[in-house]
Amino acid sequence: MITEPLLSSPKGGIRALFFIIANEALERLASFGLSTNMILYLTREYGMDAASGAQILFLYSAAGNFMPIIGAFLADTYVGRYPMIGFGCIASLLGMVLLWLTTIIPGARVPSCAQFSTNCNNDATTPQLLFLYFCLGLMSIGAGGIRSCSLAFGADQLSKRDSLKHAGILESFFSWYYVTSSASVFISMTCVVYIQEAMGWKVGFGVPVVLMFLSTLSFFLASPIYVKPKAKASWLIGFARVLVASFRKRRIELSSLDTDELYHHRKGSALVVPSERIRYLNRACVIKNPEEDLMPDGRASDPWTLCTVDQVEELKALIKVIPIWSTGVLVSVNVCQNSFLLLQASTMNRHITSKFEIPAGSFYAFLLLSATMWIALYDRVIIPLASKITGKPTRLGLKQKIGIGILVSAASMAVLAIIERVRREIAIREGISDIPDAVTHMSAMWLLPFYFLLGFSEAMNGVGLNEFFYTELPKSMSSVASNLFSIGLSAASLVASFIVSNVRGYISEANQESWVSSNINKGHYDYYYWLLSSLGFANFIYYLACSKAYGPCKGGQSGITGDVGEGLIDDNDYDDEVV
Repeated sequence: MITEPLLSSPKGGIRALFFIIANEALERLASFGLSTNMILYLTREYGMDAASGAQILFLYSAAGNFMPIIGAFLADTYVGRYPMIGFGCIASLLGMVLLWLTTIIPGARVPSCAQFSTNCNNDATTPQLLFLYFCLGLMSIGAGGIRSCSLAFGADQLSKRDSLKHAGILESFFSWYYVTSSASVFISMTCVVYIQEAMGWKVGFGVPVVLMFLSTLSFFLASPIYVKPKAKASWLIGFARVLVASFRKRRIELSSLDTDELYHHRKGSALVVPSERIRYLNRACVIKNPEEDLMPDGRASDPWTLCTVDQVEELKALIKVIPIWSTGVLVSVNVCQNSFLLLQASTMNRHITSKFEIPAGSFYAFLLLSATMWIALYDRVIIPLASKITGKPTRLGLKQKIGIGILVSAASMAVLAIIERVRREIAIREGISDIPDAVTHMSAMWLLPFYFLLGFSEAMNGVGLNEFFYTELPKSMSSVASNLFSIGLSAASLVASFIVSNVRGYISEANQESWVSSNINKGHYDYYYWLLSSLGFANFIYYLACSKAYGPCKGGQSGITGDVGEGLIDDNDYDDEVV
């Protein structure tokens, strides 16, 4: 529990954190409440086929995950975090209000059709689609403004307290931040989705609007008590300077002996000589003429021509982790299949009792439950038990966790393909293959093994990748580490859209029913899932090659037990070269 005197400072402190956490939690509750069932809204109210609707949502997801990167850059470099979050709140609220209006104004969407009806010829007009894209774009921009700065802005409220007590408060803030964010997503996928199913789109989309209004109100109410740091140089600027400086000095011949070069380094930094890997970038920190390159206080006269050794090594560290990062993209592609999974669940028996059935959009919440369960089980049961059996601290190495996650993710798609094949055969046997929205007698609970495996994959790969980034990158790059996973999610959405587009186009040219047909009973979603599974197993082989090329992790986290000194080979390179 977070406790601290609230009146010790006129600004910041715990009282400000409550408003920031509420702002983020309510924003996620609103945005995920809209996006979870969006595929049904697009197919039923805009007459889209399943593949087109899924592609739009893939692009929307990609924008939503990439916009926080742009928001973080603009906030850190130009506008500051408080204005960025405020702008994000207003943009999100406006986008949600306009999207809600499409449920009220008849001309904003096409006349309703039965889900995936083959006799429905109502297509959305260009103005209707542009208005829809505008709403989704505003929501993506707003999410980028809020999510890019919310966590860091909360930490700013405690930045002037340097004590063990402050460290405990900061840790509690991070914990409550993630707990409330996860709880918000879960509630949105259950309660908000149920409201949409039971009360229709007008009420179902109106609830997120109210939640987003409360989120915006929560943020601005505490405006007088916020600590509002000014913007400063972004890490993206630092990377750009290294690349530009290296290019400008591309004709400089680097000596084979480090002692023959004079390098620019930060005052008090342990890194005074760059490492030998990716030597091309070392040119960025070479001092050609001290009188021209340096100012009297030791700073570079032109930071776009001369960088510090630390800046060069930070960029090298980022480049080194990119291959491992890329292996997580295909894992996230499997997580991005919510639209198709929702359509699949909607054609299965979802009744728990004779009077209650689980909304199709709520099944994705089982993924959150599964991942949470596996994380807790691994941390609180498996690791202590393994350590007790071996008589020494035992854990899976980061590379092993990532690799296991990739392998299980591919296996989960194979399981989903088998489930879909059985569901499709039952639909044909029951004579409802020509009725797209017909419900088979097969229980939707058969999807739970898939969610169970995919949740385990996320617990291993997702957590492992985040820990890998934080461990392998320098502490000064913690903001980069926190954004790499989001960039991976954005890339995964684009890759998923590319795969669907090519699958749809290739099969259509062969004059066959598309694998991802709007009529899920006539399509072959099982083939599509087998394709994703095959790509997943190929990705595992690619990961093994990347892992071997990377070498040992810092802190010896490559193996199961791992000696602490095992993974420090790369770090010792720095120490050996310090003069």
